[in-house]
Amino acid sequence: MGFNQILISKKKLSLAAVLMLTGTNLLMAQGTATAAAEKPGVDWLSVSYYILLFVLACIAVAIVGKILRVYDLSQKIQGKTGIHWNNLMGVICILFLVAGGIGTVWSFSVHGNMILPEAASKHGVKIDSMFWTTTGITMVVFVVTQILLFGFLFAYRHSAKRRAYFLPHNNTIEKVWTIAPAIVLTVLVIFGFFTWQEVTNTKEVKGDINVDITGEQFAWNLRYPGPDNLLGKKNYKLIAGANKLGIDYTDKNSLDDLKADTMYLPVNKSIRLNIGSKDIIHSVYMPHFRVQLNAVPGLPTFFKFTPTYTTEQMRQKTDDPKFEYLVYCNKICGASHYNMQKIVRVVSEAEYNQWLAKQQPYLTPALRTELKLAEVKKNNISTNRLALNN
Repeated sequence: MGFNQILISKKKLSLAAVLMLTGTNLLMAQGTATAAAEKPGVDWLSVSYYILLFVLACIAVAIVGKILRVYDLSQKIQGKTGIHWNNLMGVICILFLVAGGIGTVWSFSVHGNMILPEAASKHGVKIDSMFWTTTGITMVVFVVTQILLFGFLFAYRHSAKRRAYFLPHNNTIEKVWTIAPAIVLTVLVIFGFFTWQEVTNTKEVKGDINVDITGEQFAWNLRYPGPDNLLGKKNYKLIAGANKLGIDYTDKNSLDDLKADTMYLPVNKSIRLNIGSKDIIHSVYMPHFRVQLNAVPGLPTFFKFTPTYTTEQMRQKTDDPKFEYLVYCNKICGASHYNMQKIVRVVSEAEYNQWLAKQQPYLTPALRTELKLAEVKKNNISTNRLALNN
């Protein structure tokens, strides 16, 4: 029996040696690749690099495991006590808990600086409150459960000096971990429901400013109501030539609609963004205002919000004289997706009215001519059809 164990030990050592040689070769290959990466034009920080690191880590763990196993067998052959695997695994669990704690603190300190900027809209304050409340609750639960999980694994590791107690069922514990999370989640859901209902309130409020924003590859098109404060209808079938939004000019409310290159918004006024798309799915994303909603072809959507800080006020708060609010596309919509953005200026109501008075109507002379030609062609076709029928 001792001879067989010696043979097993030799096989284990041989396998460990092979794995060590393999790891050495891979490390040499990594060194060669690193040298190659220093040459211009080589993108070494790629997926293959991290795959190689993962493979090397797995091989290292396998090697250490085999060495420990061989050592354990050799100790037993000599009649000595082998490795206390339960104690070893318990210590590893504690080390894993400590490493996880350090990683969590690092993640908060590094990635915590990448959170959204200060909210600049009324509903944004509520959304931030919901976010931090949810984060705080889940973080406390996460920390407590992880400490209990790995702490129990260490404290109650197997020992020949005690027997495990089998607990098949406990109604009190079942009630606590079912009812408590249900209450917390219900409160969060209700809070979120009323906040979202406020944002998507379909009721027209007197003084609401309607802004039409339509996405296409790769730009945002803006349309403002004219003196009547009403936006005209749109129809995708009318998209052609100069009428690139498909505005229906048979609707009298369309005749004074205005075109804009920059989105201007008055501070402390309710804004209703009417969102649409001409081609594929885009997404209106305005991080400072906590606005994000998809722009879907054929499916008009909207988002209501109230800006609370002007651009000038935000420049002072951020100590950045070049600060600008921006509207982005938050759906990867093609090669130039990164460039799909527009400046948003929040100004006083007086400045907004002055700016609005300077904007040009969508119904330009060129578009009037184009529409008249289209109407003439339509009438000619109708006349020809009538003549053929007669």
